[in-house]
Amino acid sequence: MISIPKQIIEKITEHAIQDYPTEACGYLTGKDDVAFDIIKMTNTDKSNEHFSFDPKEQFQAVKYARSRGESLIAVYHSHPNTPARMSQEDIRLANDTEINYIIFSVRDNTVKCFKVDKNKNVIEVPIRVI
Repeated sequence: MISIPKQIIEKITEHAIQDYPTEACGYLTGKDDVAFDIIKMTNTDKSNEHFSFDPKEQFQAVKYARSRGESLIAVYHSHPNTPARMSQEDIRLANDTEINYIIFSVRDNTVKCFKVDKNKNVIEVPIRVI
């Protein structure tokens, strides 16, 4: 289970709507699967089907989390016109088995969380809104 403050869910939603029809993306910082903050990132692909982070922004995100004694605990992105599920591309690119993958569907106004194991099996992780 991952615990996410309602305000962070709202910020993910706002980011996804603001960037529509491009996929919005970013990180959540926190400890022990409890999110404390959101870091909005730039989708350098400017695509509605996939995203990539700017490496300089990624470095800044890591520095920011560490400065607060936190870690990057989740990657989030939006699916502008599809459900909140791991696409085949999401699964292929999910190389970190420790991080949570959060997907917000703009179309369905839903958010879901997943983990991907080393064999590329997808496990849905319950979200507790706090």
